[in-house]
Amino acid sequence: MSEHGLEVADIFRQHGREFLDRWGDWLSPQQRRAFRDIAACRTAALGTHVKQCDHCSHQLIEYRSCRNRHCPKCHSRARDQWLAARAEEILPVPYCHVVFTLPHELVPLALQNPRVIYGILFRAAAESLLELAADPKRLAVRLGFLAVLHTWNQRLEPHPHLHCVVPAGGLSADGQRWRVPRKSSFFLPVKPLSRLFRGKFLFYLEEAFAAGRLEFYGQLRELAHPVRFQESIWGLKQLDWVVYAKPPFGGPDQVLRYLARYTHRVAISNGRLIGLQGGRVRFRWRDSKDGNQMKEMSLDAVEFIRRFLLHVLPSGFVKIRHFGFLSNRNRKAMVQLCRNLLPTSLVLPIAIPQADALCPVCRIGHLHVLTAGPHMANSAAYHPVVRLDTS
Repeated sequence: MSEHGLEVADIFRQHGREFLDRWGDWLSPQQRRAFRDIAACRTAALGTHVKQCDHCSHQLIEYRSCRNRHCPKCHSRARDQWLAARAEEILPVPYCHVVFTLPHELVPLALQNPRVIYGILFRAAAESLLELAADPKRLAVRLGFLAVLHTWNQRLEPHPHLHCVVPAGGLSADGQRWRVPRKSSFFLPVKPLSRLFRGKFLFYLEEAFAAGRLEFYGQLRELAHPVRFQESIWGLKQLDWVVYAKPPFGGPDQVLRYLARYTHRVAISNGRLIGLQGGRVRFRWRDSKDGNQMKEMSLDAVEFIRRFLLHVLPSGFVKIRHFGFLSNRNRKAMVQLCRNLLPTSLVLPIAIPQADALCPVCRIGHLHVLTAGPHMANSAAYHPVVRLDTS
């Protein structure tokens, strides 16, 4: 066990061979890459770099990071840089947190077709929010918001859902006014939003089926028949789909805390791990059905790795997306327009942590990278505990 405390990488290294023997043939290229990267992260396999203090010239040799977006150790810098950019776009208004969740009946199909299903999830949720908000009987506004995809629950089980962070208001149709809900404690009605979301998702799902964009394996193979697929669609239409909307919360500082919590999270953080003993992993999880109490869970190490890798996204799939007046094309101009229409044009100051760590010797200067050592991924030292290649 490493001295730094248990990490996901330790579990991958100690039980990697056993996992590959059981599940290696079923891994996608992206899952295989994430598995290798996380296990090798900050080891000799990825080489080293030298850092030097800009005050006392103290030098430190460190192993390099894998920078895989699914690695629990490698997302903090990307998160901080992303938050700095978002701080300039946050408006001085209350924000809402809206969550769109796929019914569990769709989870097997999502696991076999993640790019298609998660893409439809983004599209259906975004269009539902934009359409309902634009309804003259509702807010009659053009929204702007961001959506973040999570595919897991606290037990590492598949649970695809979108976290949407939405300003509680929007631009009037003519773009000349900022309009807010009539009641400060209310944003959009969740029942109509849920029905609209269900209808749009199933429409696009049927469209994907007709275009031959869905694949069916194993127990889902019979759904490839049009009659059976339509029967499944009918069953999904009878379900109440879950859309959850919290009342508008605080101002810009709280928005940034929300974003920090949800945007760059991976399936489980190293901080939730408790121990690895006898081939079993113990970790903490929050039970939302029991008052959000923190509990402990134990999983076979191979099963833990399998569950973790279920949440590796397809290559190039964008998990954070912007919509409405916050869409990428004209975001800067639209944010400025909104600020001009609001009583105050507050821009939230944000202190981004230094990219280079504080010097452990003088505690004044910061460590900066000077040189990079050799990359050893192709050598026999790729990893001292388990060979991660499956050739």
